[in-house]
Amino acid sequence: MGPGRLSWSLLRRCRRAVAVALALGAPRCGPPPARPLSAAAALRAPLRPPGTGGRAPWDGPAGAGGDEGEEEEEDEDEAALEELLGPSPLAPGPGAQRIAVVHPAVKWGPHKSPLTNAELQIAEAVALVDTLQNWTVLDKIIIPTKNPNKKFIFGKGNFQVLTEKIKKLPHLTAVFLNLERISSLTKKELEDAWGVQVFDRYTVVLHIFRCNAQTKEAKLQVALAEIPLLRSNLKNEVSQRDQQRGGSRYIMGSGETFLETQNRVLKERELKIRNALEKLRRKRALLRTQRRKCEFPMVSVMGYTNCGKTTLIKALTGEAGLQPRDQLFATLDITAHAGYLPSHMAVIYVDTIGFLTDLPHNLVESFSATLEEVAYSDLIVHVRDITHPETILQKATVLSVLRNLNLPSHLLDSIVEVHNKVDLIERYKPTEENALAVSALHGHGLEELKQEIEKKILTATGKKILTVNINLEGPQLRNYENRQVNFTLT
Repeated sequence: MGPGRLSWSLLRRCRRAVAVALALGAPRCGPPPARPLSAAAALRAPLRPPGTGGRAPWDGPAGAGGDEGEEEEEDEDEAALEELLGPSPLAPGPGAQRIAVVHPAVKWGPHKSPLTNAELQIAEAVALVDTLQNWTVLDKIIIPTKNPNKKFIFGKGNFQVLTEKIKKLPHLTAVFLNLERISSLTKKELEDAWGVQVFDRYTVVLHIFRCNAQTKEAKLQVALAEIPLLRSNLKNEVSQRDQQRGGSRYIMGSGETFLETQNRVLKERELKIRNALEKLRRKRALLRTQRRKCEFPMVSVMGYTNCGKTTLIKALTGEAGLQPRDQLFATLDITAHAGYLPSHMAVIYVDTIGFLTDLPHNLVESFSATLEEVAYSDLIVHVRDITHPETILQKATVLSVLRNLNLPSHLLDSIVEVHNKVDLIERYKPTEENALAVSALHGHGLEELKQEIEKKILTATGKKILTVNINLEGPQLRNYENRQVNFTLT
């Protein structure tokens, strides 16, 4: 690319940036204002130096694009992004998986949760497996342990009993160990003992995210969450190489060991992913600024996975295009949906990713770019599946994640708690103060919820609802009754 073409490409980009900045200068809350034809034509017309007959002298033969340099740069960015979004080295593969779900049941001590039990925990693990297509649970096994953090997780006797059970299962392809994370060393030892792959919760949840990710942002966040696993697997691979091959660990006189080279490659990959996510974050910030200019209040709808968030948003907005799915982590991307409150005030409901008990910290951190949208909300609605036997634990999990997001205190103090699916419990009444009983599926309690949301929004935004009585008098309007009009003022 010659210097002339480069400078002209930069000039085009600067002009385009100025045009975009001018276009975004005024909020567009309704249809955009009509732009004079000459101005619109000027923005669309190709830029050419004067006196060249409409063609730049450095363009070469007629028909060659003056923005070729810019297109090449965009193509390179797109190619780099496609490389980051390529097939994952950690994906279990497209084939069917026949799984044994094993839950280490802690009987006492600091690792035991007081809000649940082994049967409920393994039921959630089975639900995770059932979410994945072509994955089948062959057996579910609960084995007691004192300390799930030791090398083999179980005591010698229990480990032997478990190994015998696993080896008797026909056509078994993998074991799902229902722990947040297991070390690469423990994983290798267990796979050698059982002769099949071993997955932990991090691996299974990450694979669910991988299968459900639709947008580039979601796919990039999954790729970022894979980095810690790739590093852990790398250490295990290096130790195996040292044991099998011995000798020098340096690569062809490069001065770098295999571990250093691979760590550098992973670091570069992580940097590229973070840079790509930062670009998408800036785009989302621009959209958020536009919404702010239009002064639409934002309501983030949050909760445990599969608690009915999307169903509730569909009921509040009447948006027919929303299709809730009865599965874990069906929503991975932030989606915005417009609705109206009783005073006809327009609000935006934001659908967010669901939470899970023992969701690894690295996984939550990878999706921080998505969850940061919550910090800019005017109100949080916390949806609970009140029929679930672990509803109290689920509430504690969601509130713990929200606190870790460093949200403003006024957001945490004004949360509206919704008890969903009350149609499945006869004569249900919330025992918790200020909680609202709702059936998103059948529409029960929606008006009370809208009124509560409106009250909190008015407090958070400083908006006021004024009622103006208009006396419709005169010969032309005598057939009309007096009308009452509500205005929402900032």
